[in-house]
Amino acid sequence: MTFASPRVVLHLSGRPWLVGSWADDQIATATAGQVRLAVFGDCPVGEERLSKLASAITTLADVDALASRLPGSVHLLASVDGQVRAQGSISGLNRIFHTRLDGVHVASDRADVLAGMTGAAVDEQSLAVRMAGGLALAPPLNERSLWTGISSLAPDRCLEWTRDQADERVWWNPPAPQLSLRDGAAGVREALTTAVQDRAPADGRVSADLSGGMDSTSLCFLAARHTPTMLTLRWAEADAANDDADFAGRAIRALDRAEHLVIAQRELPSIFDVENTPVEAEQPLVTNRAAARLRHNARLLARHGSRRHLAGHGGDELFVPFPGYLAPLLRHHPALALRRLRQNRALKRWPLRPALTGLLRPGTVAGWWHVQADNLGTPLPPRAPALGWGLQAVQAPPWMTPAGLELVRRALRDTAQQARPLSDDLGQHQTLLAVRTTAAHYRLTARIFADAGVHLDLPYYDPRVLEAVLRVRTHEHADPRHYKPLLAEAMRGIVPSAILGRSTKGEFGQDLRQGLTDNLPAILNLFDDSALARRGLVDVDTLRTRLLAPQRDLSTVFALEALLGCELWLRTATSPRPTA
Repeated sequence: MTFASPRVVLHLSGRPWLVGSWADDQIATATAGQVRLAVFGDCPVGEERLSKLASAITTLADVDALASRLPGSVHLLASVDGQVRAQGSISGLNRIFHTRLDGVHVASDRADVLAGMTGAAVDEQSLAVRMAGGLALAPPLNERSLWTGISSLAPDRCLEWTRDQADERVWWNPPAPQLSLRDGAAGVREALTTAVQDRAPADGRVSADLSGGMDSTSLCFLAARHTPTMLTLRWAEADAANDDADFAGRAIRALDRAEHLVIAQRELPSIFDVENTPVEAEQPLVTNRAAARLRHNARLLARHGSRRHLAGHGGDELFVPFPGYLAPLLRHHPALALRRLRQNRALKRWPLRPALTGLLRPGTVAGWWHVQADNLGTPLPPRAPALGWGLQAVQAPPWMTPAGLELVRRALRDTAQQARPLSDDLGQHQTLLAVRTTAAHYRLTARIFADAGVHLDLPYYDPRVLEAVLRVRTHEHADPRHYKPLLAEAMRGIVPSAILGRSTKGEFGQDLRQGLTDNLPAILNLFDDSALARRGLVDVDTLRTRLLAPQRDLSTVFALEALLGCELWLRTATSPRPTA
């Protein structure tokens, strides 16, 4: 990537500090004595307020307190008496990458920018790992750069320069989960209300997804309190049995001052429309199945005057806790833990032996990654619960070559040597894993909207919202008898009770199956000359056989999504770059 007319923010010495391309409303800067601050992103703090905050800083360590108070998802840069600090947001929605260039340590919010500056090659091991892990690939592997020599900064760390040395330091730790459901819901309500209110545009129009799910619907009702004439958007489902349409209809009737766009299936690009799928230069877009639809909808919103669009991504990760919380619960409240285990087994058909083993011996983070390496390529027992220090097993697709498998296995074993818990509390750890896993994908989705001139807002990834959820005892909002009880309690009185009482979740398997059927010829044609196959990572004959065979479930479809993302990205990454 090149900048034809780059913007520059200078150090106090007059030397360049920040170089890039951004709009005026994307940055706030402030100076106080020997301190300079720059904030990029969704932050309502203006330069006057930022200047007051800067005046309280005397060392780089003082920036910790500032970062913990800033609302919104941002990149924060600080220069204090010649020392420099850079960091993203704790959710992983705003990232920092860094490397050395001509002896100087440089950082960027995009890995591909640094790769272009340094001439970095594709990291084949990272690429193979993305193929195997797909959408469910967890930190730290999913946050790893796809380019050799380009390092990625973990969301809870900051990068600090002192002279020619740059070091990473952990600056954030999750809050203790001490609040009850009722007390915690009040904090979630305040944080989420503020996050949506802060994103209300001073001019232009705001829009919001209205799928019918509790997450997006809650944002619609919060946004309507400030912009009652907003625009909502939903697309119709392929499966008539999906009850999202019913709950969306109830919300539409209650939001009677808003304008509502409902897009029929026939008006949308097909799922897996590879010929119209946008490709992101930084890393594979492994959520590409609906990328063509997202671009279509972003352009539609822009034509209807929307400049900011609210989406409910991240709600599932925050408000549907993974079952790892049961192991620590067993130590403190054994009767409750066993009752929850029985309830989950009845609802989710967990097999008894893996459930008891996971409950009694959750293991360690290192042990979890070692198990992934040992079991790579081995079929998983059906419905095995995620009771350990991961979320979903790394499953190598059947079309990956032995060479590709070995690359992945080595990466898993290396990760076992360096991975660390994101929290000492297993339930909290899994929540943070889920947030950071999906944030890595939605930051790319935001660029699809940005290309259409629409800013994608994701309030559930706001750091203050995330912290508010983490303060709640996990078992209090993980009751399997109720659907997202923490969000429901937080939104009581704002969202109609009929919607908050929903106990189902829409299923989109029919959309995926129909999309694969419609686009299978184009997909097979794409792999007739596969860039991944030329690197020895994919067996195209096995791929063709699996795709043409009857599909018992959606596992092949999900694995195909990661494969398509990697194939399309590799073609882009290795194509000749235009010269300025």
